[in-house]
Amino acid sequence: LELDKEMKKSKISLNDRQLACAKISSPVGQNYLAAMASAANFAFCNRSMMAAAARKAFTAVFSRSPKDMEMHQVYDVCHNIAKFEDHEVDGETRRVLVHRKGATRAFPPGHSCIPEKYRGIGQPVIIGGSMGTCSYVLTGTEGSMRQTFGSTCHGAGREMSRSAALKSFTSGSVKAEMLKQGIYVKSGDAKLLAEECCGAYKDVTQVVNTCQEAGISRLCVRLRPIVVIKG
Repeated sequence: LELDKEMKKSKISLNDRQLACAKISSPVGQNYLAAMASAANFAFCNRSMMAAAARKAFTAVFSRSPKDMEMHQVYDVCHNIAKFEDHEVDGETRRVLVHRKGATRAFPPGHSCIPEKYRGIGQPVIIGGSMGTCSYVLTGTEGSMRQTFGSTCHGAGREMSRSAALKSFTSGSVKAEMLKQGIYVKSGDAKLLAEECCGAYKDVTQVVNTCQEAGISRLCVRLRPIVVIKG
């Protein structure tokens, strides 16, 4: 609501009703960035707590320490977030705010913003698949800096709306199909299984291959799911 008011005040018009924006220097813009940072901090804390709970459960079941089972964190990153970065615009380096929606950073090897541990290979890019499909780890490239402000996709993207998926799939059939593939499913809301089944999403392998062919990221690792927890 505040963004809508700010757009009218600044006489900004967009071609999609679902989009909104405000000048970065405006009070509304600053409030948005502060709220976004709080949400990102919550997400980091939430993932850390879930990881700690998973380590505790594995220790109880297997009677081994998380260290022995190599359950350390490899990398963590926020998606759908805006960051101030330096990019070349019209032939000169400028400080800009890059807001990645449906995308994530893919900085090339040697970039100063990449953690030192991974600086030699490029930014790790985590591409989560849907519930029944594989996920991927990619690395950033120079091509992304030239073409997409150092960005690549962060997932396959939906092919069906949630309502369309509910009409096309049932939670029972989705769960049964995943069990056939050796994937165990746990959901706090059965409806989510139908809403977010693999049939509702684009082919993640095709999306990843497209990003590699476009030169905005490089394929490194393919991961197969064995357990899915939703809600």
